[in-house]
Amino acid sequence: MRSVNAVFYKQLRDTLKNTPTLFQFILYPMMALIMSVMAVPDFEGIPEDMLAIIADNMPNMVTMMATVFAGMGLITVIPGIITEDTEKKSLRFMTMAGVKPLSYIIGVSGVIFFVSIFTSVAFSLIGGFTGLDFWIFTAAMMSGVAGSIMLGATIGVLSGAHQAAQGLALPAALILGFGPMIAQFNDTVARVLHLFYTQQLNIVANYLTQGGVDTPLWQSFGIMWANVAVLGLLFVLVFKKKWPVAFT
Repeated sequence: MRSVNAVFYKQLRDTLKNTPTLFQFILYPMMALIMSVMAVPDFEGIPEDMLAIIADNMPNMVTMMATVFAGMGLITVIPGIITEDTEKKSLRFMTMAGVKPLSYIIGVSGVIFFVSIFTSVAFSLIGGFTGLDFWIFTAAMMSGVAGSIMLGATIGVLSGAHQAAQGLALPAALILGFGPMIAQFNDTVARVLHLFYTQQLNIVANYLTQGGVDTPLWQSFGIMWANVAVLGLLFVLVFKKKWPVAFT
């Protein structure tokens, strides 16, 4: 536990000082806030019924941005952290200091999860969720964050090098981040993505903003945490095979 705490506080300091990484946690809610401010525009010449349609669909746009953050934003962050520590030989110094590989992963992932709590709460507030809806949406966001942490850590350990990690992470991030947005207009894509956690996060958001969604909340959360379990198992398999090489 002491090693985990040491890695956690070290990575938290590094994250707060790393502008590009920290910007990932600020950019998406900032864009959602801009969208919410524009929710009731007063553009001259636009019919009132059109303005009403725009206002009604703004919550969906905000929650879509939240899905993009949970999917695309985080999947590229964790591999970058792991591969940067690998290439700079920080991992070698850590193991010489007695830090175990699993303690390192838990510490790094803990920082991402911790900082993502604030981003998720910001999305919930910007989306206008109150009461029970606030907690449901925040819990759904953190479920998506957990899935992206597992996937990102797997890619980071599997790759070993920064360029290779980004090459693997970017396609996965684009599919999981923007896939739910495309699924809004394509039933085939929606059926394919139904088993993925970012699509279920989008379904939960639609349930809270629109109601009448076919998938019940318990099923959406079940699918999301099934994703986390499968990605966690994949991480363990990759970790056991690849990490002894990366950590020495």
